[in-house]
Amino acid sequence: MLDFFTIFSKGGLVLWCFQGVSDSCTGPVNALIRSVLLQERGGNNSFTHEALTLKYKLDNQFELVFVVGFQKILTLTYVDKLIDDVHRLFRDKYRTEIQQQSALSLLNGTFDFQNDFLRLLREAEESSKIRAPTTMKKFEDSEKSKKPVRSMIETRGEKPKEKAKNSKKKGAKKEGSDGPLATSKAVPTEKSGVPVGPENGVELSKEELIRRKREEFIQKHGRGVEKSGKSTKSDAPKEKGKKAPRVWALGGSANKEVLDYSTPTTNGAPEAAPPEDINLIRGTGPGGQLQDLDCSSSDDEGATQNSTKPSSTKGTLGGMFGMLKGLVGSKSLSREDMESVLDKMRDHLIAKNVAADIAVQLCESVASKLEGKVMGTFSTVTSTVKQALQESLVQILQPQRRVDMLRDIMDAQRHQRPYVVTFCGVNGVGKSTNLAKISFWLLENGFSVLIAACDTFRAGAVEQLRTHTRRLSALHPPENHGGRTMVQLFEKGYGKDAAGIAMEAIAFARNQGFDVVLVDTAGRMQDNAPLMTALAKLITVNTPDLVLFVGEALVGNEAVDQLVKFNRALADHSMAQTPRLIDGIVLTKFDTIDDKVGAAISMTYITSKPIVFVGTGQTYCDLRSLNAKAVVAALMKA
Repeated sequence: MLDFFTIFSKGGLVLWCFQGVSDSCTGPVNALIRSVLLQERGGNNSFTHEALTLKYKLDNQFELVFVVGFQKILTLTYVDKLIDDVHRLFRDKYRTEIQQQSALSLLNGTFDFQNDFLRLLREAEESSKIRAPTTMKKFEDSEKSKKPVRSMIETRGEKPKEKAKNSKKKGAKKEGSDGPLATSKAVPTEKSGVPVGPENGVELSKEELIRRKREEFIQKHGRGVEKSGKSTKSDAPKEKGKKAPRVWALGGSANKEVLDYSTPTTNGAPEAAPPEDINLIRGTGPGGQLQDLDCSSSDDEGATQNSTKPSSTKGTLGGMFGMLKGLVGSKSLSREDMESVLDKMRDHLIAKNVAADIAVQLCESVASKLEGKVMGTFSTVTSTVKQALQESLVQILQPQRRVDMLRDIMDAQRHQRPYVVTFCGVNGVGKSTNLAKISFWLLENGFSVLIAACDTFRAGAVEQLRTHTRRLSALHPPENHGGRTMVQLFEKGYGKDAAGIAMEAIAFARNQGFDVVLVDTAGRMQDNAPLMTALAKLITVNTPDLVLFVGEALVGNEAVDQLVKFNRALADHSMAQTPRLIDGIVLTKFDTIDDKVGAAISMTYITSKPIVFVGTGQTYCDLRSLNAKAVVAALMKA
């Protein structure tokens, strides 16, 4: 039933392995190490690789990893019990060899564990079969069967009697309450002027009382109508002073010259653009070199200075007791020791805009990483958990694959083809603006750029890219590059097929010798199936070298939903056997969030893709590369 069971150290030495099938377990175990253990994603003890399900257990005290693999179509209920039993027996049996903590002793050691493992496996399988199916409880075993029938009948019969008594009491109260009101109100007068009522010995019937009340109601209502009539008369003259509504011409007689906002032309060529401040558009700073993201601020420096002042006034006795408080004292950490600290860390991460589910998984990963680990004498639980969380966050922000656009563009130049980048994302996140920033960065590095306007849906999208192209051309005129056009816009207007425009733009760039093609796409929500199908078609047909997802730094849980559904839609609607998914992330509006940088963690954790660029402003130089340590420092700041 099991494909394999292996035990290896965190240094990579395989201590013992059981092979249930002929296939090698090297591939699945290496995938587990790359995707889970090295990426600090150990919150869940299960991992799926192709047709296999891998369950693992970490022993942090002896730095061991226990992994079992089986087919994912099987439901094996005894796997968790088996891995716990094997972990306990192997650790107790070979404690002395493992405690030496040297690779040579582990290599020379003999771990004859085959018979013990087969015995534990047999016991686990038999225990799962011995469990009898749960049977339904009989009526004789229930509490209801112990009650006599007479008690049930009596309790049921008493309820309507009590209701009848209560209804009689309520009726008596109503009659008593209506009596004095009726007598007090029944004092009408006859036409003869003699008052009619119980005082004069004349009692009114119910019909007469109803008729009298109706007359009184009509009289009161009539007065209200008169009052409302007076108010309408007084308001009438105020309405005369109101402004008359504007009447628009409906016969097609609108002035065409007034409504024409298109670009004026002279002899077929557009007029010269109005003079603009080039330095204001460009911004300050080196455009060809991406600077690291800086998350610190002046407020942080002031806070650190203020925090250091009162520390000198503290007494030595209080400082000594504060230092000794919470020390672990050379004992192994347990879940109970870390529970309160992890709860505070989870709430802190959520407050810093990390998605709630990802914050829980991060804390679970840290708990599994530290559980059973022996700490030093002068180490506190809080500092240990915080340091482990910082290491995990830095590792998450440095994912498996690093995107180096300049190196890939030069490689495409050697093959005499353009390097194609596609931008996608939801509405209003800044795709076109950051595309222009990346264009300026590429121009500063000496590469020619062709911008493909494939957003044929949003009004003004082509005009926006035309404005950016004009400004970039002013910053890099052909005169400075030997007459070569460095940036150009390729557009076919609105309402066209975006995939076809991208294909024509790539062919045009290949013929004209452009180095890079930047494809701008329409913004779309992740739940819009037709637009997601169109995006998958564009990516499948044109096979870009890089697919960048543009996301805001302002979002929290929504970032996870957007990325998951974008990847799922690209996989579902793709016609290729191996669908193309998102390769990297562009994080925009980073200058608006202060220290709430959790969106970077959420996006990187959910996709395992790197954040290639970070947008920090409105000028072309406001583009940064991600500094993982600076982001983590801002995230952990109180």
